Amino acid sequence: MTSAADLLDIATRIARESGELALQRRREGVTVAATKSAAADIVTAADREVEAFIRAELARERPGDGFFGEESGAEAGTSGITWVVDPIDGTVNYAYGIPAWAVSIAAVEGTAETASWTALAGVVFNPVTGELFCAARGGGAWLGDQRLSVSDVGEAGGLVATGFGYNPETHGPALAQLSRVMPIARDVRRIGAASLDLASVAAGRVDAYYERGTHPWDHAAGALLVEEAGGRVGGAPGGRPGNGMVIASGPDFFSRLEPLLDFER
Repeated sequence: MTSAADLLDIATRIARESGELALQRRREGVTVAATKSAAADIVTAADREVEAFIRAELARERPGDGFFGEESGAEAGTSGITWVVDPIDGTVNYAYGIPAWAVSIAAVEGTAETASWTALAGVVFNPVTGELFCAARGGGAWLGDQRLSVSDVGEAGGLVATGFGYNPETHGPALAQLSRVMPIARDVRRIGAASLDLASVAAGRVDAYYERGTHPWDHAAGALLVEEAGGRVGGAPGGRPGNGMVIASGPDFFSRLEPLLDFER
């Protein structure tokens, strides 16, 4: 049986190689291939090319595994392991040349149904900075040789990361939600890549992250990073991170933040 550490080694190699491919395509110039949920929700040609590369490499390394990618959908496997992939998380940042985008790869035990899986290994790689955040279940979360730990929140309040999604109808409720959070916030950050937000919680760079409307590939790897860094991850549906809500922070601040979000559990 393949260990979580073995899966992490595979994810790390492929994340680095696919990240370099994405970076090279960025240098050559970005081509918008399509839009999705809204005009602002873009897909670049590089998104598709990078996911195809990741999928082919995983099929070569682990032919019996399932795959669940943002651009090419889900395919069941026979091994009980599914790879959950966002080839370029933060595509708008990528298109604009903002250096806050990442390759996110997670190996989970289970299917593409988030309620059924247990994350075993996860990597979030920012090719622009060269930072690779990684975690294997039970082995801690790491940035290089630095073991990560979520932060403790002091009297000044928590530095909170969030996002607002692409659907204009959700912006009003999201701003109302933010107004409820502000009394316990030191300040707010809007990075534009959920995987990097979660990695930042794990690294103690921000104290918390929450967002509605994310997808499994946005948080599969990052949620494991937070958990292995001693944090707590929750949301909806069913108290797990999902489209209804993702919340991640240290345990103490989580209990202060969650009630203020007033989301449908």
